[in-house]
Amino acid sequence: MSIIDKTAAVPAPRGGDHTGPLLEVRDLHVEFHTRDGVAKAVNGVNYSVNAGETLAVLGESGSGKSVTAQAIMGILDMPPGKIPQGEILFRGEDMLKMSEEERRKIRGRKIAMIFQDALSSLNPVLTVGYQLGEMFRVHHGMSKKDAKVKAIELMDKVKIPAAKARVSDYPHQFSGGMRQRIMIAMALALEPDLIIADEPTTALDVTVQAQVMDLLAELQQEIAVMYAGRIVEQAPVHELYKRPAHPYTRGLLDSIPRLDQKGQELYAIKGLPPNLLKVPTGCAFNPRCPKADDLCRTEIPALVPVTEQNGADLPGRKSACHFWKETIHG
Repeated sequence: MSIIDKTAAVPAPRGGDHTGPLLEVRDLHVEFHTRDGVAKAVNGVNYSVNAGETLAVLGESGSGKSVTAQAIMGILDMPPGKIPQGEILFRGEDMLKMSEEERRKIRGRKIAMIFQDALSSLNPVLTVGYQLGEMFRVHHGMSKKDAKVKAIELMDKVKIPAAKARVSDYPHQFSGGMRQRIMIAMALALEPDLIIADEPTTALDVTVQAQVMDLLAELQQEIAVMYAGRIVEQAPVHELYKRPAHPYTRGLLDSIPRLDQKGQELYAIKGLPPNLLKVPTGCAFNPRCPKADDLCRTEIPALVPVTEQNGADLPGRKSACHFWKETIHG
């Protein structure tokens, strides 16, 4: 099992005949056609996830993280959404070329998603047991009785107390943390190869966040940072925290409150994310970047490999910044 998330992780890989990446996104573009113009939400995203890997995607609201996830799942509203170019390869097959019926066979069974708002994602008029059991009734043809047994097993798996007694309760009868556990249980139900978690701890208090994170194994391996619909940096998690190679990544890390700076003013990246109807020319981050010059305002930086000062490779590291050397080695 593998996962795409901004914060979480998973256990070991499952089997399969495909030897390449489990998921590969190539030059993905997503647009939204509005009365005011075309909003370019995703602008040439590229990343891959191997079996057993975790890829955490970071960025401010509006960076394109959720839109990318929805495009992979095939749940974008089209129109107004449109995918003018790109490929989404799952086990080597381009899902954008599949029929809706073919994609439905993949959703849930091969790729599952944990949404950030459990209350609005669960049906309020159906019991949680019915909703969990539906996965087994639809995909495995189980009887209602057997599906209920599997639902209780899943609720136990995600540590919902008194699962047998609560399987007939409705979503509103559970706390926010328990509802999120139910969403995780639904994602795990059919043992998918890939789980996409779209901010699964949003709106939960810090204690419940920690519990949900524990449930998702806390083993992040790689991070991709998005800005204005593009991947601007990729790196193994510890390397990125230690030495960011993009000014935006450094700004995000500097924005995290620190216990050793009590009473001091919190750092914030100046300005706001760009209007996707009018993305700045050159590097989209240039109006907010302290290192920006004329090159940044005219030329879009490519996502290139990052190396040590002596030229030695830094495995898994890439940056889309004209001044990545000064950022990582400065």
